[in-house]
Amino acid sequence: MQEILKKSAMEQFKALKNKEVSALELTKASLERINDVDEKLGAFNSVTDTIALETAKKVDEKITAGEELPLLAGVPLALKDNMNLVGSKTTASSKILENFVSPYNATVTEKLLNNLIPIVGKANLDEFAMGSSNENSAFKKVHNPWNLNKVPGGSSGGSAASVAACESALALGSDTGGSIRLPASFCGIVGMKPTYGKVSRYGLIAFASSLDQIGPFSRTVEDSAALLEVISGHDPHDSTSLKLPVENYRKSLNDDIKGKKVGVVKELVAEGLAPDVDKAIQQAIETYKSLGAEVMEVSLPNIKHSIGIYYILATAECSSNLARFDGVKYGHRTKDANNLLDMYCKTRAEGFGPEVKRRIMLGTYALSSGYYDAYYKKAQQMRRIVTEDFLKAFSQVDVLIAPTCPNTAFDLGSKTEDPLAMYLTDIATIGANLAGIPAMSIPAGFDSSGMPIGLQIMAPQLAEAKMFNFAYKFEQSHDFYKHIANI
Repeated sequence: MQEILKKSAMEQFKALKNKEVSALELTKASLERINDVDEKLGAFNSVTDTIALETAKKVDEKITAGEELPLLAGVPLALKDNMNLVGSKTTASSKILENFVSPYNATVTEKLLNNLIPIVGKANLDEFAMGSSNENSAFKKVHNPWNLNKVPGGSSGGSAASVAACESALALGSDTGGSIRLPASFCGIVGMKPTYGKVSRYGLIAFASSLDQIGPFSRTVEDSAALLEVISGHDPHDSTSLKLPVENYRKSLNDDIKGKKVGVVKELVAEGLAPDVDKAIQQAIETYKSLGAEVMEVSLPNIKHSIGIYYILATAECSSNLARFDGVKYGHRTKDANNLLDMYCKTRAEGFGPEVKRRIMLGTYALSSGYYDAYYKKAQQMRRIVTEDFLKAFSQVDVLIAPTCPNTAFDLGSKTEDPLAMYLTDIATIGANLAGIPAMSIPAGFDSSGMPIGLQIMAPQLAEAKMFNFAYKFEQSHDFYKHIANI
């Protein structure tokens, strides 16, 4: 039964429809796999077996009754532990929410349950989604399934590792500055961030509200396209949600890209790339040429400022968003306080980890009187300029390509003492969040030590279908997606 876990989500869905396997058998196999490998992987904060098995039973009842199954029904999925699921702990991998039980479902969770997708567990992450390596979790580190001594990428490292290790066929993550695409790259799977507003953020624990976006992890492009269909759509609970119909992203996957234009981002393939990553990007360029696409160099002159812009805007928003965790209504409260102010201070000192504290302090400083114009306002102006660079680039080409990360997965602990080196890991991914455009990482090969390399594809706002098309054509030209981590 474990062999079916190596199949893609759509293959598992077809096997269910053809009665080759029952949803209960498939979900139990997924839960057994988690039980077998997660002690050394650390991908899950909690396992929601009761919820998953109840959902699987409903799928089997539909199959028995001869009813049509909703898309991806019965296919096991891991939910990042910053999205609410009634009856489960939602911790954001922080001590301050260690015992918080969700009183309501996130909109994406509601959509998953409506489609009868079994949620097998809550996936580990960097605390409050702040980090690039998944070493900032208050509970345990996540390990990379390809090499347990390496990081899986962050902040959605648990979600990515669970898919790469075949614990689940699908997962949801959140992407604020690359937190889906970076782990997808490091773990050798597909991860995509939709256009800002395409997927509701209601029920997602906020980090930086103007940047956060929920998106899918999977082993194939088709699976990601299918899962995006399930979770996207307008939501009146989210004021930034776009009033647009849900598209069928799978129908145009195999469209011809002959004569279409691919832009290679000059600034992201310059110096600083690991040799194996550079080689993989050059091979990707040749692949697109062989598919008939016209490949040209494109400049995003202000992308080099994206890290600075991001770490002002994201920390400012996190400073505001995390003010609610004060020990009053929910979450951790210190047992040792003399008065209200003392309770606030001690609760937050005990509850937040060092990276979260660092970002709250940076953000509070950037928003403080006398510094607001110099930092926050200037960063917003620069964000607009970066967005205009993308608009100009997309007036010349259909999609942009670049490495997802300048390097492959690094050793656990190797960058924890150097926050700046850690922040620079996101140099290629942050621009898409600032501009609100869709972007994804797909497997593009392996380095000399066998670690996966990711190719990033970016498209104009709301052009997910086009992006999936270019990703699918590349994927089908190679067998990288067929390789599975041996854990």
